[in-house]
Amino acid sequence: MFGQTGTSTTTPPPTDRGLEDLDAAALAYAARIAGLPPERRGEAREDLVRFALPFAGRLARRYRGRGEPLEDLEQVARLGLVNAVDRYDPERGSFTAYAAITIVGEIKRHFRDRTWGVHVPRRLRDLILEVGQATAALTSELSRAPTVAELSARLETPEEEILAALESAAGYSPASLNAPVGGESSAEFGDLVGESDNALESVDDRVTVSGLLHRLPWRERRILAMRFYGNQTQAEIAARFGISQMHVSRLLSRALTWLRQAMLADAPPPWQNGAAEPDPGKTRISVKQNGDSVVVEVGGEIDRDGADQLRRAMLEAVTGQPSEVVVDLVGAGGFDAGGIAALMAGRDAAERTGVPLRLTRVQPAVRRSLTAAGLAPARD
Repeated sequence: MFGQTGTSTTTPPPTDRGLEDLDAAALAYAARIAGLPPERRGEAREDLVRFALPFAGRLARRYRGRGEPLEDLEQVARLGLVNAVDRYDPERGSFTAYAAITIVGEIKRHFRDRTWGVHVPRRLRDLILEVGQATAALTSELSRAPTVAELSARLETPEEEILAALESAAGYSPASLNAPVGGESSAEFGDLVGESDNALESVDDRVTVSGLLHRLPWRERRILAMRFYGNQTQAEIAARFGISQMHVSRLLSRALTWLRQAMLADAPPPWQNGAAEPDPGKTRISVKQNGDSVVVEVGGEIDRDGADQLRRAMLEAVTGQPSEVVVDLVGAGGFDAGGIAALMAGRDAAERTGVPLRLTRVQPAVRRSLTAAGLAPARD
């Protein structure tokens, strides 16, 4: 094909000579390019590569069925063939043996480096291959699957590394999160994976704020609860406390500023320079005799701590068999579930002893709670 270059004549391509042996074709290629400058060796190189393509394809087909497309394996085998042709030296022996080693090495390197679904260290990937080979050999010898200890003894490798290799082998072809769970369900594996709960990040803040709220005066604490938990407007809060809306705004601003400072400080700062106002939210209960009647005066917030005190006071009032028991709730700012239960216990005790019980001077907000609980207050 090429003309004479010096005293050397070109050798026809292997296909034209009808060579049936790769070694002979490689020797002809080596003789053909002898004395040719590098820029004129390309055609001879392409002829040898084209002649050896069926050989590379046969080697690639040995590895099909292992999770990789045959087309990809053939491409890798052809790359190995090109490398073998470029590095071939007739003085080192058979081209066929050298090409087979180079092509198979490229294919194995492809499986090792390019086909893993997740990153696994090279040392561990090599160990996985050894474990696979040892498992097959021991299974044939023992007629059963080998144990980790038997694999460790065969490979002279610590059991911890054997276990790591067995676990990492699952990373070769991980399951897709979009794969169906199975059956007739439309759910996917990704639906079963939990998500991070962003609310967990605010748990510490919520707990801290909860403790700081109890350090605030009763009025500020109630205003914060009505504004941020009851979703009431400043105008509604002002009407409830009988103050101006501007005053409510100042109280909210002062309370929130103190909470922010307390959250950032190691120790909460004193409220109003330590001059805390009297807490009208504190439970206040007194029992007074009024002729033949008994008056139970209730003030403040009746929560879980004050419920027992209210229950004892009402039972004490009923036990004396007065002509009537009057529960004066003019100073009561609110009842939680425990306070409502205490009132119901007093009512039940009055019904058993036949003593009339009357709830009087009830605040509107408290009246709604008592009515919902079946405790109908008297209309004042």
